[in-house]
Amino acid sequence: MTVLIEAKGLTCGYGKLPVVRDLDLTVSAGEVVCLLGANGAGKTTTLLTIAGALPRLGGSVLVGGKPAPAAAHVVARRGLALVPEGRGLFYRLTVAENLRLRRHRRSRVSVDDVLAHFPVLTGLRGRRAGLLSGGEQQMLALAGALVADPDVILLDEMSLGLAPIIVERLLPIVRTIADERGMGVLLVEQHILAALTVADRGYVMAHGSVVAEGTAADLRRDAELLEASYLGDKTAVAEGLV
Repeated sequence: MTVLIEAKGLTCGYGKLPVVRDLDLTVSAGEVVCLLGANGAGKTTTLLTIAGALPRLGGSVLVGGKPAPAAAHVVARRGLALVPEGRGLFYRLTVAENLRLRRHRRSRVSVDDVLAHFPVLTGLRGRRAGLLSGGEQQMLALAGALVADPDVILLDEMSLGLAPIIVERLLPIVRTIADERGMGVLLVEQHILAALTVADRGYVMAHGSVVAEGTAADLRRDAELLEASYLGDKTAVAEGLV
């Protein structure tokens, strides 16, 4: 598989304060990769740094085998689309207007192509984003990333504020997108078991470091390791690898 994102020894944070230290991570074409861990583990910081929204304090990030640009808008042009926590929609604009703003000139996909993944939005094109339900807003956020025709989607806390049943409907769409369009997906998600049912691999973070990694199947089998990561017990996670 073609490696689309490769982080080596990545250190990043806010100002001069490192939050994530010495992180190694890869995402390949057609692959869904989860970043798991408790709040404050450094997951969102990692996504924002890869997307160019935060500066690197150390290490490197390669996008498509080349050094990632420093500016977020240039990273986006290189084929990365970020769906941030909070969705990043224009709430006073309609569904159709949100999608039109996100579509790049280089995009090889149409709005209709994208909405095939989200048929519920087809009849809502003229509705303002702020009047959509939480699940519909998240669909629109993901559709907005897709219409830009990226190589990689960075998806931060898709389940935020949503009922578990809605999350269970949305995550398989992520898997379908990766399979059918050959995109890489780097997914930060609190619903860990649901996320691991659609992921290929995962990294477990605690206190700014990767403390475990493996296939989704292996991580699902090690429930105690995952529980320790969400309780912030870095030592217990490390011992679980022995």
